[in-house]
Formats: sequence, C-alpha cells, structure tokens
Amino acid sequence: MPLKITKDSIDLGVITTDADAALKFYRDTLGLAPDGEMDMPGGGHMTRLACGTTTIKIVVNAKEPRATSAPGGIGGSTGYRYFTISVSNLKAATQECSDAGYKVVVEPTEIRAGITISIIEDPDGNWVELLQMDAG
Repeated sequence: MPLKITKDSIDLGVITTDADAALKFYRDTLGLAPDGEMDMPGGGHMTRLACGTTTIKIVVNAKEPRATSAPGGIGGSTGYRYFTISVSNLKAATQECSDAGYKVVVEPTEIRAGITISIIEDPDGNWVELLQMDAG
C-alpha cells in the first residue's frame, strides 16, 4: 500500500557533535526560524528549525557517533549527500555564507535556462544546495 502523505514536505535530521556550530550556520547564517527544542530519549537533544513547511532537526546524541560521513558531498559516497532549499535571493545568501566563513562548494551557476544553484558546506561537511528559479 502506498504512503498516505499528510504533509507537503519532509523533515530532515542533521546529526552533529557541535550544536552551536550547526545552529550558527542553519539558524544564524541561513536564517531558519527556531521552532522548538526537546530532550530526546537516551539523553540526546534536538533543536527544530523551520524551513518553509520542512523542519530541519539539529540533533546531538548522548553518545558520540561511531563514524562521520564520508567527505566529498555528491561524489563522496552513496546515501543522502545534500538537500535543496528553494530561495529568491541565491546570490546574496551565497555571499553571506561565504562572508561568514563557510565553504561555497559550487558558486552560483545557471544549470539550465532560468535555474541557478549554489552549494554551501555546513560545519559538519554536509552540503546544502540553494536553488533559485527565475520568474517567468
């Protein structure tokens, strides 16, 4: 039986060992709005940030993870490698991330007519793609 979807987006968990650095990137630099916090079973902590109807969950587990994600973004390994946020101010947002010291992996680039992307690396090496579609 197919899923009976009840929300027009997915929520995404970002596991980190440094919540302050992750929040500085996602909340303070990208500007995602705080949407609550909670302690998790087993001693972890989650901070939720709103991204449209999506929730980005910044999670610190009580026990440090056994491994970290393979570096290299899209080409680094299989699995979830990046996610996309659609924006209307791609160039300014990318510049703000660069000015704040974050690695811009892909500078603003038109990938097809009317669609421009950039990719920024978060403090844990996760890639966040910004996408802007021209009106028209």
